[in-house]
Amino acid sequence: MAAPRVRPGPRSAPSLRGLPGTDRAAEFGRWKAQCLGRADLSRKGSVDEGAAGLVQLLNGREQYFTTSSCAGRIVLLDGGINGFEVQKQNCCWLLVTHKPCVKDDVIAALKKANGDAILKFEPLVLHVQCRQLQDAQILHSVAIDSGFRNSGITVGKRGKTMLAVRSTHGLEVPLSHKGKLMVTEEYIDFLLKIANQKMEENKKRIERFYNCLQHALEKETITNSHAKEKIKDKNNSSYTHKKKRNPEAACGKCITEENAKECENDDDLGMSVTIFPEDY
Repeated sequence: MAAPRVRPGPRSAPSLRGLPGTDRAAEFGRWKAQCLGRADLSRKGSVDEGAAGLVQLLNGREQYFTTSSCAGRIVLLDGGINGFEVQKQNCCWLLVTHKPCVKDDVIAALKKANGDAILKFEPLVLHVQCRQLQDAQILHSVAIDSGFRNSGITVGKRGKTMLAVRSTHGLEVPLSHKGKLMVTEEYIDFLLKIANQKMEENKKRIERFYNCLQHALEKETITNSHAKEKIKDKNNSSYTHKKKRNPEAACGKCITEENAKECENDDDLGMSVTIFPEDY
């Protein structure tokens, strides 16, 4: 029997695994420039106003870049007549708003439904590619502490590290079946109050995330700067000891101390990290 044909897949990006640190940083920089230089293919065609500050903050750092984002929204979808499982690719968007929603807008949109209309609130979703795992850990810890407790890190086979910022306070409720409204207007008004409350909470979490992230990145910058100064001081100290003492003994002592410090610096950051498979 002849071997089955294998359809060639898209050409993948080069692997970061096995590259020296300088080459890894350069390759990551090329990926970032390429991604940020592409056109925005989302329905809106631009970054949501509510997420713009976060996106700019992350893209302004050399170790991060965002690949997709949504600040949070209330959506009314017409998912067809084959059950309540909505596929975004095959559904009709009756209403989309990133601001608090009123009952009259939903009622007007429902008149266009022919299938199973579903009202949804979707909180912030942000996907960030990180230069290395340590960078993702810092961002993950800030996201968890800010209320986005469904966030997780994906480490790919080629060394690509992605962080998805997500939370669990969504909402999804069916309103009609085969074009027929199944609930009262009073119930729709009740649902919208809940959805709008969730929208407000989502906004607070985004603000908290932004402020905490600013603080964490500033702290990291200061820590890295101090670490470089310590290394420089150690090198100068080693040179002085070599002049004043037995070169072999002094060198051996300095190397031992430096290795001990490196072991301390290599300790786990103490942050909670969830690792998902590459195809999660």
